[in-house]
Amino acid sequence: MVDHQWLRAQLDLARRLYGQAPERVLGTVWWYSVSSVLLAQPLERLFNGVPVDPSLEAMTLRILPDGRFVEASSHRPLAGGVGEFGRRLHAVFGAVTKTVAAVSGAGEPALWAIATDSVANRLLSAGQAAADQERAVRLAAEVAEAVGPELPRPRFAEVGPHLVVRRASCCLIDRTPVGTTCASCPNQHPDERARRIRRLLG
Repeated sequence: MVDHQWLRAQLDLARRLYGQAPERVLGTVWWYSVSSVLLAQPLERLFNGVPVDPSLEAMTLRILPDGRFVEASSHRPLAGGVGEFGRRLHAVFGAVTKTVAAVSGAGEPALWAIATDSVANRLLSAGQAAADQERAVRLAAEVAEAVGPELPRPRFAEVGPHLVVRRASCCLIDRTPVGTTCASCPNQHPDERARRIRRLLG
């Protein structure tokens, strides 16, 4: 994931999935999708009190021939709690965002914002599964603090009876030929966003 030649090949595959779009857009969409998969298992394990090492060298990735990431997992136990987890996650985010920025031209701050939304979404999902959303929100803040100031603080909002992530990032999927604006996209009026999220969640 930090090899420039490999990532260029991934963006070529992304172009087949999403259509002709600027490199910056393809890099952003790719990282939005990949970061969510990359963080799913490590954050779920952290939430459940059995943390694993999220470092790239500890992860096993399952990638389809068309370039889509479908699974990522680490089986290396990690001591040191949230602080050590965040320190290692900082190294992951720093290395991958620099590579994506260098290859695609996407802005590093925008890529870090995508990372924080993936952290928030994955922990909120774990909290919903455990009926403990409050702990998920607290843990998201602790992880962000441990990662460091480059990572924007995760934000959440109540939409009707639902707790949702108040996104800091735009995935730019609507800048591709196949995409439309996400219901939770931050680049729309808050009332419209809330209306669309309510309709989506029922």
